[in-house]
Amino acid sequence: MPRPSPSSARMQTVYPYLIVLSGIILNAVPVSLICSCAGIYFTPVSQYFHVPKAVFTGYFSLFSITMVFFLPVAGRLMSKFDLRAVLSASILLVGLGCLAMSRTTAVWQFYVCGFIMGVGMPAILYLAVPTLINAWFCKRIGFNIGLCMAFTGIGGAIFNQLGNSIIQSAPDGWRRGYLTFGIIILAVTLPFTLFVVRSHPSDLGLQPYGTDWSPVNAQTDKATNKEENESATKPTSKGITAHQALRTPAFWSFEIFCALITMNQTVYQFLPSYATSIPSIAAMAGLIASSCMIGQAIGKIVLGFSNDRNVVLGLGVGISSGLIGIFLMWAFPTHGVLLLLGSFGFGFVYACTTVETPLLVRSVFGTLDYTEIYARIQMAGSAASAVAAILWGIIIDRPHGYAVLFTLSALIMVAALATGSLPLINGRRKGSLYT
Repeated sequence: MPRPSPSSARMQTVYPYLIVLSGIILNAVPVSLICSCAGIYFTPVSQYFHVPKAVFTGYFSLFSITMVFFLPVAGRLMSKFDLRAVLSASILLVGLGCLAMSRTTAVWQFYVCGFIMGVGMPAILYLAVPTLINAWFCKRIGFNIGLCMAFTGIGGAIFNQLGNSIIQSAPDGWRRGYLTFGIIILAVTLPFTLFVVRSHPSDLGLQPYGTDWSPVNAQTDKATNKEENESATKPTSKGITAHQALRTPAFWSFEIFCALITMNQTVYQFLPSYATSIPSIAAMAGLIASSCMIGQAIGKIVLGFSNDRNVVLGLGVGISSGLIGIFLMWAFPTHGVLLLLGSFGFGFVYACTTVETPLLVRSVFGTLDYTEIYARIQMAGSAASAVAAILWGIIIDRPHGYAVLFTLSALIMVAALATGSLPLINGRRKGSLYT
């Protein structure tokens, strides 16, 4: 067998990591700027237009609801068309929507912008990283997904500070903030989606990272060479179609898992309120939120590393860390160190939402129709997120509300562990996994 040319071998080694870098950019820039930094605009914009905060933040609810309905559409588009086209169009919708928010003259216009961004965001937020990593890697899939997803929190920490500085620079500084964010989204992300992203390694004559690569060079028999080369670069996908997956108990078990784990994730939004409800630790509200964000960033990498060894192990690490975190926050509310340690631990189960769900789906259903199956399952999570914020808000306003909140969170985590792991365990025992 002829040796691969140095340039081809170099590309085979380097290009998969350019795909990882693209996933990092997608999470660190558009996802962080639109999702993680939304809250810094709530007060200044509502004050500028002299409307209740709930009136302005309604645009973000519409944004979330729009994503629910466009998730399956994004999944179908990504499974049928070039990812460069789909992701670049998504970036344009999100970036231009953000730019338009800097020019609004009435609150209803934010709702229009929220709808536009809600159409573009599902492919970026939920589908891009798992789809790309599954296509480009046969090894270290969990670690690379976790690494990319971790930059949602890292980007949020950086851009929240930048955005706050811009907003405070003028009475209408929020306009400059949206303008700057929109420019960053387009200028930083589009070069990656247009020039780096490829749907499959075979688009460049490569194979997924972790496979034995032996490209066929020119040989005497051209017909044999062509046949062998096509075989060497053709992507191999195993699994079942979305239509088949819908008929399995595992699919509906993962629907429940995704809804539960996402509902539990929204508990994070109320941790600062929990701190302020206790006078002796009220000043730690911001630290609790930061500790949880650090936990979810580190947790995504740890969970990804654990999943590369065993998917059920990864889920167990995330759930057990969350349960310990809830216990520490509930049992030791006035002990600052334990409280911060608890919120840090809760960050690990927060990370399960974007790390465990795609890996569980891949482990059971394979990669044949992965994007569309995962998009359908993730719809349950998006819907649960919209409902959970209202539900938790009602609960904490009642007597002993935070005790009820933490108890329900613990029960939800136990139920998520069962619904997430049983399809995989049963499938392996019965030999009925579809991969």
